[in-house]
Order: sequence, then structure tokens, then C-alpha cells
Amino acid sequence: MRILVLGSTGYLGAHVAARLRARPGVRLFTGGREAGAPVRADLAADSPARLAQSIGAVAPDAVVNCAGAVGGDPAVLHAVNARGPGALCDALRQAAPRARLVHLGSAAEYGPGEPGTLAAEPDPARPASAYGESKWAGTVAVGRSALDAVVLRVGNPVGPGAPDAGLPGRLAALLRAAGSDPGAVIRLGDLSAYRDFVDVRDVAAAAEAAATAPGPLPPVLNVGGGGAVPVRELVHRLARIAGFRGRIEEDGGASARSGEVSWQCSDISAAREALGWRPVHGLEDSLAALWAAAGLRDPVGGRP
Repeated sequence: MRILVLGSTGYLGAHVAARLRARPGVRLFTGGREAGAPVRADLAADSPARLAQSIGAVAPDAVVNCAGAVGGDPAVLHAVNARGPGALCDALRQAAPRARLVHLGSAAEYGPGEPGTLAAEPDPARPASAYGESKWAGTVAVGRSALDAVVLRVGNPVGPGAPDAGLPGRLAALLRAAGSDPGAVIRLGDLSAYRDFVDVRDVAAAAEAAATAPGPLPPVLNVGGGGAVPVRELVHRLARIAGFRGRIEEDGGASARSGEVSWQCSDISAAREALGWRPVHGLEDSLAALWAAAGLRDPVGGRP
């Protein structure tokens, strides 16, 4: 089976590519916008015709799109997260109309949740941020494509290799810088929100299952950890694993991306039914793996 992973140098994409590379019977191709990428594909800038040329040379049976932006101004987010999937769908219709498309969406598409409730796939999208809006637009583009496609709506990924752009990766970097200094102080924003954390390795397993599953799949499947965890709990657990002896302070502010969403948790039963998938890594395991991998980073924060 020939599978192309786009965005293969990113956090999620690297884990998805590694998972598929190890699977017997799969010939893996990786692509991205970098000049040296084996398959050159810039979803935010390339025309559908150019993307079709790159994809056609691979003749994939499945494409896993892990390319995406989590930060930047709304124009950047829209170009990568909304325009990109639409251009990819156009290219696949030209170059590989029978290939399965697995697109990584985001639980941010749901927007604010009601405490104690789980967001299910049929629930309306009410994104509260430019990021969530751009990811929802990408999901709509994939859903309207008439391709054999599924969107995996991913919760908050955590685990080995977490980038500094997200709280877990940034906190790991701060904890390493603080070392064992008992007088160290780490200042963070408001940590009272609840999030559905899912191990990046479980996300990769879900992407593998979706790319290789026989027969049609539902258009959207939630991929989460199965429960809501206070962000404050994640922070203090990681600090304990790191042996941090200082003090963590909250300044009361929240990021623009997540400040309006105090509760987020997804119902993952549909993915279990359709893919035979369930998360196998608990939060403690995820954080321990994150901390262990953080020790392998280079001095400028390179990927493990």
C-alpha cells in the first residue's frame, strides 16, 4: 500500500510517518513545503495543478494530511488550514481520485463545551478562535470534496516531541531551564480550563487505522484521550516528573487561542466503532515520555 504523509516534519506528521514506516506492507512517501522534501507540496501556496503533479508521481492509495498551522495571524491560518485542504482535495480529484484522504482536524472546531458533556461528531461547530475557524473551514472543504475522505478531529496532543508552540512543550523547556533551583519561579497564564489531552502516539495510531481501514468511513471521527483534565493538573504533574523544586504562578491571563473555551472533551466512541481504535497511553505516560524526549533536544530547541 502506497501512503503519502504531508506535513511529515511537523509534530503530528513525524509520529504518523514513523508509525506507517514501521508497518509491514506499506510503502511510505513523505511530503512538505521544504525544498528538500521527497515530495514537494506546499498546500498554502501551490496551485491544485502543481499539487496534482507532485501527488500523481507517487500514485498513492492513501494520503494523510498532517500539514497545518497553530499560530500566526488569521490570514496565515486560513491559507494553511482552510485553503490548503481545499487545494489538496482539488489535486486529489485530478491525480488520485480513488485514494483515501485522512485529514487531521481539531477539537477546536467545536468551540466552547458545556462542563461535564462530551462533544460528538454530529454536534454543530462553534469555533471561538481564528484557529478553530480555519480548521473548521478545512473540514468543510474535505467534506464537500466527494472523495473517500475522513477528518480526524484531534484533541490536545501531548507526548514526546511536543513543540514549544503549545503549553506542554513550552512548560518542558521552562522546567529544563529552571533545573533544580528551589527559588525558580515559572509564571503561566490561567490554568483553570479543562482539556481533552491525547497522546501523539495514539493520534498516529488513529491515522494509521484510518488510512488502512477497508471500506468507507464516517466523514468525521473524534480522536481524544477520553476525558477532560484540568490544565493545572497537567502542569503540576509535569513539574513533579521533572523534579521541579520552585514555584508555579498563574497570572490570570489566557491565550487568545483558548481563553474563551473553559471546557473541552470529545466523545471518542465513534472512532472505536469505525476503526477499532482507542487511546492506550495515559496522561502520566505521555508526560513522562515528553520529559524524557525533551532531554534529547538540541540547545536551540530542535525536534528530538
